[in-house]
Amino acid sequence: QVQLVESGGGFVQAGGSLRLSCAASGRTFSRNVMGWFRQVLGKEREFVAGLSWSGSTTYYADSVKGRFTISGDNAKDTVYLQMNSLKPEDTAVYYCAAKTGNMIPTFRTMWNYWGQGTQVTVSS
Repeated sequence: QVQLVESGGGFVQAGGSLRLSCAASGRTFSRNVMGWFRQVLGKEREFVAGLSWSGSTTYYADSVKGRFTISGDNAKDTVYLQMNSLKPEDTAVYYCAAKTGNMIPTFRTMWNYWGQGTQVTVSS
């Protein structure tokens, strides 16, 4: 089993920054790939960014490229999402996710484990 706990959400004005953290525990091979999704009430959960520990690769949704950065700290078993130049349309509940393998898929059904989510609200 894998447990994921997010933190760092909050309220920020447009143009501001936030850093989300996801502390992971459980079987290491089951969480070789980690990522972030977000969801607005009434809409589908969408991919934001992903990180493969073994390949040290990252992948981003076009909507956040150049503004968000995903990174990981192996020693702390923690993945971060640094969000800069935030826009009101970034407002959502952000979820940490994990999966086995090396690929970083954008479809939510291909991810195995999920955190409880953390709210990010960006005001205009």
